[in-house]
Amino acid sequence: MLNAVWVAVIIAVACWAVLVIAAVYVLIKLSRLITQTSATVSGLRDSSDTVIARAHATIDATAGQLDRTDEITASMDQVAAGMADLTGRVTALAPLARLAAATSGTRLARVSAFVYGVRHAAELRAAAGEARRAAGVSSPSRLSRGVPGGRPPGPALPAGQAPAGDRPGTRS
Repeated sequence: MLNAVWVAVIIAVACWAVLVIAAVYVLIKLSRLITQTSATVSGLRDSSDTVIARAHATIDATAGQLDRTDEITASMDQVAAGMADLTGRVTALAPLARLAAATSGTRLARVSAFVYGVRHAAELRAAAGEARRAAGVSSPSRLSRGVPGGRPPGPALPAGQAPAGDRPGTRS
């Protein structure tokens, strides 16, 4: 029969078997947990690579925008400098503009404007005559003045009617 020692050994072996089975169960669960954790970490690594690539693209786009902003700021500085120069010129011309506005209604100003216009028209006409002479073309009205029997400038006559100086019975 069994004595107390054998019963204690059987109980110890049974406890030992239960502990080994529990340890194996815990190790199996732990290995599944480690496998899932590794899969999750590798998935996160892949997605983090995608996120990092997107972040790099965003940073590159932002750098491009900043470069364009720097160019725009530089051109705005040039515009501001031009506006300051223009403001200085306008400020320098303001007294002259006030003087012109104050004297534009006087008779002297009107006469001087008329004289300027006549002189300018005469200069234009002289320049046009010089250009015609240089090209070898004369004005038709000048040709008819210098040619005997030529008609002086004036209104056109109807066909078949002679000028007053060429009519029989008229004095010239």
